[in-house]
Amino acid sequence: MKLDQIDLNLLVYLDVLLRERNVTRSASLLGITQPAMSNGLRRLRDTLGDPLLVRTSEGMAPTERAQALQPLLRQILSSVEQIIEPSSAFDARSSDRVFRIMTSDYGESTLVPRLLNRLRKQAPNIVLDIMTPSDMSFTEVEQGLVDLVINRFDTMPQAFHQKTLWTDSFSCLFAVDNPISHNFCLETYLQARHVWVSKTGMGAGMGLTPKDIKRLGWVDEALERAGHQRQITVFTRHYQSAVLMAQQKGLVATVPTRAATAQSDNPRLVIKKPPFSIPDFELKMAWSPLLQHNVAHQWLRNLIADVART
Repeated sequence: MKLDQIDLNLLVYLDVLLRERNVTRSASLLGITQPAMSNGLRRLRDTLGDPLLVRTSEGMAPTERAQALQPLLRQILSSVEQIIEPSSAFDARSSDRVFRIMTSDYGESTLVPRLLNRLRKQAPNIVLDIMTPSDMSFTEVEQGLVDLVINRFDTMPQAFHQKTLWTDSFSCLFAVDNPISHNFCLETYLQARHVWVSKTGMGAGMGLTPKDIKRLGWVDEALERAGHQRQITVFTRHYQSAVLMAQQKGLVATVPTRAATAQSDNPRLVIKKPPFSIPDFELKMAWSPLLQHNVAHQWLRNLIADVART
């Protein structure tokens, strides 16, 4: 089949269909009717000789060929966007673009509110879709389905571009009526009951127990190097939950300092430096190479980096 015999708009249809896996939702995003979207899917099936999307008990699912086509399709469309994209600067003030950012609630609570303040002034019509790290995999991020991942990472695909936004330390939170407040030291820290909070959101922490030291992250690894182990009472994947739990008498939460200092005006909590050394960590921003040269994406990355600096 010759290229001039193919409607290249169908590639755009296919890209949205494989991302949304829903004909009605895809049609809405493309600004076309559902019958037009269904007709496009039929033409795609005829052209490619594959059903592409099939119905399952959990909704529409891509075929094996569709899964193989998706990253190639994203790359092709990204290249086309770069060709036709205007060379002038991104007009943020008039843009109503939706940016998808995957971050943990640490990034959501410390960085995103400041980012929103800046957006209200510079780009009031831009929309942020904040996603949790469990919503998508690194593979889907690499395909450009998410604009940015902002998190702490042990590992990251080599193809990703990345930038460190800031370095943070750790602090301990506990209730003012916690007996530990009268004598906070390593001995009383080890005697206390602790709230564990996820070291990173990218799939870590599933099915944990207090004995899984190597999987528990920075705090527990630092204690192990010193020959100690804390008594973990509850595991949570949300920093805000850890802060709430720390207000209960007898519990201690060791969390990033930026998350802890957000509670500096809370009269029910005490913030203390840990009684042992914990290495600092970096909050990083990462993105797909497919989005590296996108002018709107470059504008957002620069804005986030500036917000993080200030």
